[in-house]
Amino acid sequence: MRTLALVFGLLALAGPVAAAGEAGDPLEHFPEGPNRELVAHFCSACHSGKIVANQAMSRERWDSALTWMSERHGMPPLEGEYREMFLDYLAAAFGEQAAAAHRSRPFATPPARKNPFATD
Repeated sequence: MRTLALVFGLLALAGPVAAAGEAGDPLEHFPEGPNRELVAHFCSACHSGKIVANQAMSRERWDSALTWMSERHGMPPLEGEYREMFLDYLAAAFGEQAAAAHRSRPFATPPARKNPFATD
């Protein structure tokens, strides 16, 4: 009986530690910009920053996504000045233009050797 209690006690302690380690830094996937911290902490309360970073949406689509998350998933509604702050950041950091600029440079450094299949 003591062993069982010890196992459950260790699992209870290990669970929150493992979950916290998986979450990582909420700012990790959010590029610098005005309102970065506010948006990153708000979004990462429900999901990974990777989900946000993988989007490439216009300001209008971000606006619709915020409404959808509030209506469908119970996110506290963002209104007025706060909604504008969120939309400003999301459109600048994860908008269609930001995604296009990122796609034009898929690799940060050139390859270490010449591509043998490339033609000059």
